[in-house]
Amino acid sequence: MTEQARQLIIHGTTLAGHRFRPSDWAERLAGVMSQFRPAGCAGSHLTYSPYAVPRVINGVNCVVVDHRLRALEPLAWKFVIEFARDNSLTIEGELE
Repeated sequence: MTEQARQLIIHGTTLAGHRFRPSDWAERLAGVMSQFRPAGCAGSHLTYSPYAVPRVINGVNCVVVDHRLRALEPLAWKFVIEFARDNSLTIEGELE
């Protein structure tokens, strides 16, 4: 049996309950993270990393971040977390 991947979800709503703008923020953030991939994973600059994927959840733009990114590239993990904190975005899941 394989272990389920732990995920962190950054929601496009602020802690004050407002929608985060611009509306394509999730695609932009995931695009920046697209270079971080598992070893041996084929991918091009036109695809998202499996570690940071934009999704729409309950009508809200989100980025689902795989916790394995933290071990692969700690600075990328830190960048994503600080982006969410700097913009007062709602975070679901464990940060540690």
